[in-house]
This record gives sequence, C-alpha cells and structure tokens, in this order.
Amino acid sequence: MNAADPNHHTNTPDSRLARIDQARQTLMHQGQSLAPGWVAPWVERSWQRCLGLGLQPHTSSGFAQVTAPLLRATLEANHGLISAAQPMLQSLARAIVNTRYFAILTNAEGVVVDACGAIDQSDPRAYLISRVGTDLSERSIGTTAIGAALTEQHPVWLHRGEHFFEATSVYSCAGAPLFGPDGACLGMLDVTGVDAQERPELKHLVMQSASKIENALLTAQAHALLLRLNWPGNALGGDGDGMLCLNPDGWITGANPVARQMVPGLAGPGQAPVHVSKLLGMPFEPLFDAAKQPGQPIELPLWSGLRLQALVIDRADEAHALQANPSRAPARALREVEAVMIRKAVDEAHGNIGQAARALGISRATLYRKLGQKPA
Repeated sequence: MNAADPNHHTNTPDSRLARIDQARQTLMHQGQSLAPGWVAPWVERSWQRCLGLGLQPHTSSGFAQVTAPLLRATLEANHGLISAAQPMLQSLARAIVNTRYFAILTNAEGVVVDACGAIDQSDPRAYLISRVGTDLSERSIGTTAIGAALTEQHPVWLHRGEHFFEATSVYSCAGAPLFGPDGACLGMLDVTGVDAQERPELKHLVMQSASKIENALLTAQAHALLLRLNWPGNALGGDGDGMLCLNPDGWITGANPVARQMVPGLAGPGQAPVHVSKLLGMPFEPLFDAAKQPGQPIELPLWSGLRLQALVIDRADEAHALQANPSRAPARALREVEAVMIRKAVDEAHGNIGQAARALGISRATLYRKLGQKPA
C-alpha cells in the first residue's frame, strides 16, 4: 500500500485528519505539491497565498483590531449590511445555540461588523475573533472560512487542521459570501466553534442564512416592483426565488444571486443599469398591470426562448407583507450600531471609561454623554 496515495485511506475522521496533516507537512515544510484528494483545491490555494504573504504556520495569528477611526468608518459604510443581517443573525444564533458555535458577520475586507450567539467571553479564543473591529482577513489570520469565502466567493466548510496557523486549528467554521443588489461581494457570514464537534452540515445553514440576508439587502433598496422568479413547476414565494427590483420606468435596480443564475445579461458591479425589456421577450408595461392582481403568477418569456414564472409585487403591497411578517424585524438605526460599538468598548475595558474612550477615539466627556451618565 502506498501511504502517499490518498485513495488508500479510509474515509474516517482519523484518516481525514491524517491526510490533512500529511498535506500540511508536504506543502508547508517540504514545499512539494499535493496529491489529489488530500485537501480541497481551494484550501491548497489559500495555503499557497498565505505562504506567498510570508506567513508561517507556527507563528501566532494575533487577531488584531482595526483602529478606532477606521472602525467607525467601517460600521457607517456597512450600516445597510448590518441592518439587513441582524434578524437573520438572531435566527441563526437560535439554531446553533446548543452547539458551541456562534455567528460572525464581516465586511468585504474581513473585518468583523457584528457577532451573535453563545460567545464565551471568558475564553480568549472565542472573545478575540468575535470582537467588532477584529481583522479576520486571510492576510491577517491565514486560512479560515472567512478569508476563503471572501477570496474564493463560494460557501466553504473548513476542518480544524485545514486552517493555516497551527494556533487556529481549534476552530471549525463554515462561511458564505454575501452579495449585494449589484452583484458585488459585500462581506460574509460565518459560524465558528471553538473545540466543538465538527458539523459540516452548518455549511448548508450558513448558505441558507446568507441567501436571506441577500434578499433583505435587495428589498431594502428603493424600487417600484419586485419580481419573484422561478422555473415553471416550482412554487413561488420562498427564499429560493430569483428576485429582481425595477424602478417605475422598468430599469432593473438590483437582483439577488439566484436571479443572476436564471437570467443572463444583468448588470454587474459598476455597470450601467439594464432595462427589463432587454431581458424579457415582452414589453415591460404589462408587469405593472400584473402587480394589480397580487398572488397571480404570470409567465415571462426570455429572449433565449426559455420561460420563467413570476409573481409581480408592487412596492406598497410588499410593505404590507413585511408588516404582517414579524420575523422580519425593521432595520436598526445607525445610533444602535454606535451603541453596540460603545458597549463592546466599555466591556473590553472592564468598565474603565477612560480606556474605552481612548479605544473609541473620543473624549471621556463625549463617552459619558453617549452613555447618558455624568462624569465621576
């Protein structure tokens, strides 16, 4: 039997960990290419990128935070993402509450902008990576689900030993990128466990949760009509629908990733808007007529010859549906994001107002005012 041939290993947890360990030794210490099957190709690519950055697997990752001014700017710039994700983060936290996993939301650069779930604040391994402002990018902490999802732009599950740094092998994590209405990657959603049982099924949960956040981002922007799309024979109205938003003149203002798979020709990041008539083999005016009969599916011919079915929903009717669905909470105001930032700073300073104010880059007086307290 050739021990270097991964096909000779049985598919047990121990044999998988042995393959990962052998892959690490072969690539990181011997500088040799890997045999197929030892690790997923995207894991090897990430390891290669980390080595190219000059990172060494035996060194510490650090879990550095961005500066206070950059953190304030980051939270303001990602306010829409944080607001859209908040209801889903709460639901996700409930789903994983008994697993010792928790949820992390980052921006497109891998900086934590929110976290939720059963985070053990007394455990530095959990506390450090869940702090708002911690840089979890690949260049900072090596191969993780966070960096891999943002770089590869597809959902991933990462086993412990597949992390680049030896110190981060205590984590198991699943991650999925988050795409905005224009198709640009805005950030990623992650669930991480510390010394927790590996649960690859969390990849599906994260993918599903990420899709809901993307849909919330889409419907939060201004639009006149929402088109929910699916292929004939499939039910309409669920989270698996493709979704397009139109302005009153029929220009497409945004689409979710599912719609981008169904309908070719949609504008990408930085591209000029596309009129819906360029995609459908029909005038756009009947779509507004269809919106007057809510709940009645219509067929949409594509120029390719394929046909979709659609529910056309007027913005006003969509608002009524949102009010009737308590599971979709309203977006948090920006001051609530600021409050989260202040609370974390005070907690991390163990109640020391002066230290918290310095971390936030504001005066003690300003911090006292924001806390609604008088200076001691």
